[in-house]
Amino acid sequence: MAKIWIDGRTYKVESADRNLLEVCLTLGLDLPYFCWHPALGSVGACRQCAVKKFKNEKDASGKIVISCMEPVSDDLRISINDPEAKEFRANVIEWLMANHPHDCAVCDEGGECHLQDMTVMTQHNYRRYRFNKRTYNNQYLGPFINHEMNRCIQCYRCVRFYRDYAGGGDLNAFASSNQIYFGRAEDGVLENEFSGNLVEICPTGVFTDKTLKQHYTRKWDLQSAPSVCVHCSLGCNIIAGERYGSLRRILSRYNGSVNGYFLCDRGRFGYDFVNSAQRIEHPLRRNEANDKLEATDKKTILGHTGKLLAKKGKAIGISSPRASLESNFLLRELVGEAHFYQGVSEQEQLLTGRILDILQKGPARSPSLKEVENADAVLILGEDVTNTAPMLALALRQSVRQQPLQAAKELQIPFWHDAAVREVMHNKNGPLFVTATCGTKLDDIAAGTYHATPDEIACLGFAIAHEIDPTAQQVENLTCEQKDLAEKIAAALLSAKKSLIVSGTGCCNTAIIDAAANVSRALHNSGNLADLCYALPESNSLGLALMGGGTLSQAMAAVEQAEAETVIILENDLYRRAEIERVDRFLTRCKKVVVLDHFKSATITKADVLLPAATFAGASGTLVNNEGRAQRFYRVFAPSGDTQESWRWLNELMLFKQKQENGNSINLDDLIAALTKSLPVFKGIEELTPPSGLKVSGTRIPRQSHRYSGRTAMLAHLKVSEPKPPEDRDSPLAFSMEGYRGKPPSSMIPVFWSPGWNSVQSVNKFQIEVGGQLHDGDPGKRLIEPPASRQYPYVINVPEPFTPVENEWLIVPVYHIFGSEEMSGHSPAIAERAPGPYLGLNKEDALKIQLNEGDAADVELAGKMLRLPVKVIPGLPGRVAAFPAGLVWLPYFKLPAVAKIRRSLR
Repeated sequence: MAKIWIDGRTYKVESADRNLLEVCLTLGLDLPYFCWHPALGSVGACRQCAVKKFKNEKDASGKIVISCMEPVSDDLRISINDPEAKEFRANVIEWLMANHPHDCAVCDEGGECHLQDMTVMTQHNYRRYRFNKRTYNNQYLGPFINHEMNRCIQCYRCVRFYRDYAGGGDLNAFASSNQIYFGRAEDGVLENEFSGNLVEICPTGVFTDKTLKQHYTRKWDLQSAPSVCVHCSLGCNIIAGERYGSLRRILSRYNGSVNGYFLCDRGRFGYDFVNSAQRIEHPLRRNEANDKLEATDKKTILGHTGKLLAKKGKAIGISSPRASLESNFLLRELVGEAHFYQGVSEQEQLLTGRILDILQKGPARSPSLKEVENADAVLILGEDVTNTAPMLALALRQSVRQQPLQAAKELQIPFWHDAAVREVMHNKNGPLFVTATCGTKLDDIAAGTYHATPDEIACLGFAIAHEIDPTAQQVENLTCEQKDLAEKIAAALLSAKKSLIVSGTGCCNTAIIDAAANVSRALHNSGNLADLCYALPESNSLGLALMGGGTLSQAMAAVEQAEAETVIILENDLYRRAEIERVDRFLTRCKKVVVLDHFKSATITKADVLLPAATFAGASGTLVNNEGRAQRFYRVFAPSGDTQESWRWLNELMLFKQKQENGNSINLDDLIAALTKSLPVFKGIEELTPPSGLKVSGTRIPRQSHRYSGRTAMLAHLKVSEPKPPEDRDSPLAFSMEGYRGKPPSSMIPVFWSPGWNSVQSVNKFQIEVGGQLHDGDPGKRLIEPPASRQYPYVINVPEPFTPVENEWLIVPVYHIFGSEEMSGHSPAIAERAPGPYLGLNKEDALKIQLNEGDAADVELAGKMLRLPVKVIPGLPGRVAAFPAGLVWLPYFKLPAVAKIRRSLR
């Protein structure tokens, strides 16, 4: 701790690796800044955070210093309010604003602009500049980002994040001095998967959200709520913004343990499926006379469905990894535990169950994304994390800095001094080893890469474990290259202080998952407490695995054997889980098919009863991420008409089934209490957020800003009188602008705002220390921890590598951040970036069968013939072909699989 003086007042502060600006902001003092960012460190580019520094108590003159470049030391004396310091800051803002356009009234950033906040804070009111302003041409940067370079103040935040932090290569600073241009060498789509963070990183309106621009609303007119991203298994925290019943944008919600300040582009821009014309908005029932789904009223459809469910033991439920714990639990209660089946493929259920078993019984801990950043040696075993768990890839880009950072430490350069640290590091990276079926976006920072078939990747993993601990299973018949690589990786992991093994379900290979577990166990047995991180397919995959249930095949068998007549399908498209013929046969044999979902799909066309479920934006519930962290999300608006949460539909069906149609509908608190009582594995999730009855200072927490406008006019076209705002029985949040304006519990923060801080930079006011935890801790609760007994046997089943015969190819799945995930693929901006169907081959194999890029190939796979254009994929092994998994226009196949490929003759 250090004792410092600020404007004559004494403070005791943490001085280790802190600069003066961080300390001032942590103390709650208002000091303007632009170029500094907690995740990026300091470069001293803008000079806006200047203060007066004094030698001692007798020094009356002092000198101007830039606080973001000033280390904190004991007996430091500064003044923020010194007249000379204030004048200096006023001059800085004036020259920064000299060329800035006077377009706040039409700027998309207006009302949430850090530049506006700092200008007001510096009391810069009038412009003296009377000459022509510098102007630029703007660029097309793709469907996500809008570009307006004339607003730039040259803080360098954009290129520092994009290039240095996120690893992008196609955005740069051009020219010099006062004519710097931040953009691409030419117009084109920004290639980096984290480009959307420029919207929040930029302190002005240079980079703005193009998807918001399509349905623009002033920021203060957005109704907001705390939520969780549903587009992968990482559970990034988000703030959803709504207006007129339409979801308008997604912002990052700071969680120091999970996503920190950032989001991937899929999480930020994949929301627009909520507003799609393909949404289901009314209850539908099949008319047997014309075989069409027709709208009906809520009471009628509940009564009809309740009668179907009244037959004891004749109904089964198929759950969903994208539905909340609460919805899956109530489905389980409605049909009974013995009739509850997991709505995933048998392969996915096996893989996820294996991962859960390893995390619950093995010695390794599953790390948070923040802990991933602190790993100093990493092995990725068979997972393309950039496409399956994007924010994990961003965290790994920070982890490779850990070992090179020690050079800066030895030279006593503080880590916040970004330019000096990067100069010392000389673009060196720590040990990151990537094994995958083809090239990945992390290969550019890897110390070594290995591209092979899934079984060969697993064999390498088992070999690494054996090199670390000779008692682990030995692998026979390794090539010299494989053996050398295994020795190199093992040595790097053993010499690290905090090593990390990353794997997942991407290769659809149990042996890879077991090999990753073997490596982590070998490291633990050697005294290295390595972490083990698995990427899972969907937002609640691990939560569903914790809940249990039978397989999809068992559900189909129950219908085929006439043990069940009615099937309830919860938020699931079964055609993404099994082959078309199997699903067709299953749904045809069901006497009644009841579907709860929010989006039209192939499964819905077979439904007899269709109940409109709310999306995450109109629902409240709990998800469990890949780490085992349970997190609560809340609806940002009350859905219109009969649309409601799946769990609320299921509760009402249960009441009708029990002939208690006039009974009281359950609220979220009661449901969670019942869930934790029935399934103790989820104990503690009732404490994730305060109870729904919480009032702070006698009021609820408002979802709407204090500047919210148009409240009395929103429904004027329907009714003259102002309707009462919807009542929320499930949370302490109110659909109102009235309520508590202080700092709510961290799990209930609907938007980051503080007086004088209207931009996202106001998050500083909600943190214990800048860049640290929120005031009452980061949201979420871990449900899985390693057992006290750390003895766990090695897996000994080493697979045999694939040996192709004449004209046989191994088809492996490949994933795309844009297109492979179901819901985001229906958002227009994401769909624009998604690839079309293709077959991936390496260049040599394509030429052997006389195929070039774009040529059509006939693929005989699982008894079906597909005609696909060829795409040459670097790094793909010989006799291995890639199939893009999850694309909405491609059928389900169980992969990896053997196929025959030939040049199409048509």
